Amino acid sequence: MSILTEFREFAMRGNVIDLAVGVIIGAAFSPIVATLVDNIIMPPIGYVLAGVDFSALAITLPTPTGDGVEIKYGLFLNAVFTFLITAAAIFLLIRVINKLHKPKAVEAAPPPPSEVYLREIRDALVKK
Repeated sequence: MSILTEFREFAMRGNVIDLAVGVIIGAAFSPIVATLVDNIIMPPIGYVLAGVDFSALAITLPTPTGDGVEIKYGLFLNAVFTFLITAAAIFLLIRVINKLHKPKAVEAAPPPPSEVYLREIRDALVKK
């Protein structure tokens, strides 16, 4: 089997195609969530916390040359909030999809042998 044939069989499996679609949808969904966090969720949180702009939060470390090196932890906080909201949205989406699947019908288990024997005895007594 040639490498190209093997690769084609691998790429055409259903799971690989599903994964590719998921990655593309995720990439398209990311800017929406980032905008939601940066422009809708973080401003009210900053307002409640006395006007703090999370994207501007940073620690400046002095250097010997006089230039400061900034550690921008506010951008990290925005990224964490973006991740949490994305995870929550995906969780809710998966939950809805799982509820849309019809549950499989469960077959009734056959009665234990003792019940079958008791029924036979009862039926035999009723016939007499």
